[in-house]
Amino acid sequence: MSLCLSEIIIESAKRFPDETALINNEERISYRDLRKQVLSVAAYLKSIGVGRGDTVALMCGNMPEFTIAYFGVLASGATLVTLNSLLVADEIAYQLENSQSVGVISEAESLEAVLEGASRAECCEWIVLADRIVPAEAQGAQVQAKLGDLLEKFDPLQRCELTNPDDTAVILYTSGTTGHPKGAELTHFNLWENARQISERLFAANDGEISLIGPGHVAIAALPLYHTFGQTCVQNALLTNGGAVTYLKRFDPEDCAKIIARDRVTILDAVPTIYTALLHCDSVDPSSLQCLSYGVSGGAALPLEVRSAFEAKFKMELQEGYGLTETSPVASAQVRWRERKIGSIGCPIEGVEMKIFDDDDNEVSPGSEGEVVIRGRNIMKGYLNQPEATAKVMRNGWFHSGDVGKMDEEGHFYIVDRKKDMIIRGGYNVYPREVEEVLYAHPDIAEACVIGVPDEKYGDLDAFRQNRSRGDRGVLQKTRGSLQVSPRRRSRRRNPKRPHGKNPETRGPPDLHRRQGLTPFGVHASAWKGA
Repeated sequence: MSLCLSEIIIESAKRFPDETALINNEERISYRDLRKQVLSVAAYLKSIGVGRGDTVALMCGNMPEFTIAYFGVLASGATLVTLNSLLVADEIAYQLENSQSVGVISEAESLEAVLEGASRAECCEWIVLADRIVPAEAQGAQVQAKLGDLLEKFDPLQRCELTNPDDTAVILYTSGTTGHPKGAELTHFNLWENARQISERLFAANDGEISLIGPGHVAIAALPLYHTFGQTCVQNALLTNGGAVTYLKRFDPEDCAKIIARDRVTILDAVPTIYTALLHCDSVDPSSLQCLSYGVSGGAALPLEVRSAFEAKFKMELQEGYGLTETSPVASAQVRWRERKIGSIGCPIEGVEMKIFDDDDNEVSPGSEGEVVIRGRNIMKGYLNQPEATAKVMRNGWFHSGDVGKMDEEGHFYIVDRKKDMIIRGGYNVYPREVEEVLYAHPDIAEACVIGVPDEKYGDLDAFRQNRSRGDRGVLQKTRGSLQVSPRRRSRRRNPKRPHGKNPETRGPPDLHRRQGLTPFGVHASAWKGA
């Protein structure tokens, strides 16, 4: 049996040839045209000797070229590495060498860093410019080909190259807290099955019902597509059954609301920072989001106060989900036909099992806290070239997530916090998320991040970094009735969350974040103006 993830484009083109697949401002690309472009990219790659067993990297922002190149590489039989657009040359070089990528497809905006990084990677033989319309500053770039030219010159392949379900389709590098990031190998079946579950089951009204996210549905790519959340839950899920994807290059709440209204977007997949930004942006009229049918939050814990305020303002319910890069990514989600328990991440999706284990890998009773472990159709093959790291998280047939959680009597799961983020203060366990929830309840706090810093008296000490939507400088004093706050450790500088909404402070030393280019990106630069 063969399976190639790019077949979702081929099949949708057979069923819905004239339906719109991709939207970019005024441009509309039909499934018929998308199929042709994908297979033309595959034909070009085949002409230069790229195929099964090879790896190609893609560094491109949210635009149709990402999707065309993504499925084109997979249709050639090659494995794809999607590179974070914020990477600097050293990091690009490492990921190219680690994955043994033979070439890079890069948009003009990232080309300088890609050229420098590729020059340090002996395996990298060529660079293709992704932009179909080449910006003036990239006209003379030293690249082997340009996507716009090869789409015209190369006749499409008749079909995708044959690959096996368990062949590695995409390598996604996870954030490293020490040393280099690890490349999670996701198979064609991992990604196909996860996209199918979202496209057919996530929004069903009844158990066992198939509710297709097909023609007439539009999702906005506000999340970065190089990240697993945007890739699977927006791009792949919508294209599986004939839906459409519209692109937002960089998040800004006003621009996001305009595109939602203009393109009649029905599905918003987003991280909590995006929902927070839309909530607190005074220029976003709730009526501009009235076309939305579904809202899904993931990537980080959604503060209860943000959820409640967003649902009240925009008159829609949000569904929370949970997953990791290593789980393709969705492992569990709230669904419409089950009771929606506030604070829960729902129940495991079809084909996935989840349990709570103690430190000795024994299952704990309902209501008890422990580590979330997962097994099923969505679990990665392993970390590329890192058998020891793979063995550390894959034990006794279960993937160990590193997240502390609990399960109630009815099988609903809850995330407490990251296991390694727990703060020990005076001998007591303090979970950052619990403290953040108290901070979020304050009306003058738009964003909060709690970290642990060394303290001679207490061991670890709670420290707060806050982004405020309004200018009260006494917010910590006002929350001290609910918290034990040390008066001598406070920081009020803006915390630069990653584009996928996580707090980088809790995942490694500050010098690591600087090396990873973790500066304010899109949502962070615009969501708290005047803070």
